[in-house]
Amino acid sequence: MNIEKILLKIFNKKKYIKFKYNEIKIKNKNLYDKKIKIKLGEISLALKKKNEINFLHSGHLGDAINALALIKEISKTKKCNYYIEANKRLPDHILDRSHPFGKFFLTDKAVDMLLPLLKVQKYINIAEKYSNQLIDINLNLFRELPLNFNSDSIRWYFHLTGIHAHLHEAYVQVANHDHFQNKIVIIRSTRRKNYLINYKFLNRNKDILFLGLEDEYLDLKNEIHDLEFYDLKDFLEMAQIIKNCKLFIGNLTFGFSLAEAMKVPRLLESGPNSPLVYPNGGKGYDFYFQEHFEQLFEKIYSQ
Repeated sequence: MNIEKILLKIFNKKKYIKFKYNEIKIKNKNLYDKKIKIKLGEISLALKKKNEINFLHSGHLGDAINALALIKEISKTKKCNYYIEANKRLPDHILDRSHPFGKFFLTDKAVDMLLPLLKVQKYINIAEKYSNQLIDINLNLFRELPLNFNSDSIRWYFHLTGIHAHLHEAYVQVANHDHFQNKIVIIRSTRRKNYLINYKFLNRNKDILFLGLEDEYLDLKNEIHDLEFYDLKDFLEMAQIIKNCKLFIGNLTFGFSLAEAMKVPRLLESGPNSPLVYPNGGKGYDFYFQEHFEQLFEKIYSQ
């Protein structure tokens, strides 16, 4: 921090805020001119010239699903291949000991669990683990864009191409699950909990199934005593169970990304620190406060 900036911060807050704004504006303009503009041009050229497009994503899981809305839209005119990278390291500044995959966006196991789901999407020509295939659109580029990342995360990908999908339409399709039907399905990350919210009122309901991590299940079982846990074989099975649910409830998780992608009846537990996901279309609602949670639950569950 230079001397001028320090003095402004101490003695003139108004000028300091303006100084910071101009500093960020110049930084973003330089980033766009020197790096982003070139990469966006390369993407536009590939979409214009090629009939087959190779996409790359390195995670997180929800991000990889959110990108499917764009891929499905592009698949209307192009053959689309989707490659998922394992073991890409998280940047040091966002390393989180509570992250389910430790220091990586996705582990090999996570990719192996994701691929069966991607392979059954009819608009995807090839879905494979990334192993240095030629890539036309690196979907990870969204992380470098000078965007406000509090916007709807699905839309981040639209700004890589200028192509927009209709978000009221489903972009994940799966077959029915053989066993689970009409359950209330919950996937609730302890990392993204809204601490103004509790689930105790659901004790009057039966047939509630938890599909997240076991420690997250045990945390919620303190509030829902008859909560059932199911250990999934892969994420295709997760999608099949969510598809057949009566209602999905979750916070900012991979599970909600799937519920959103399939447009099942769904409630999103939002919180002040994670406004990155928003329900679009269908019977999808978000809530911040307990009263509204219970009202929205009754509205959907009684239908």
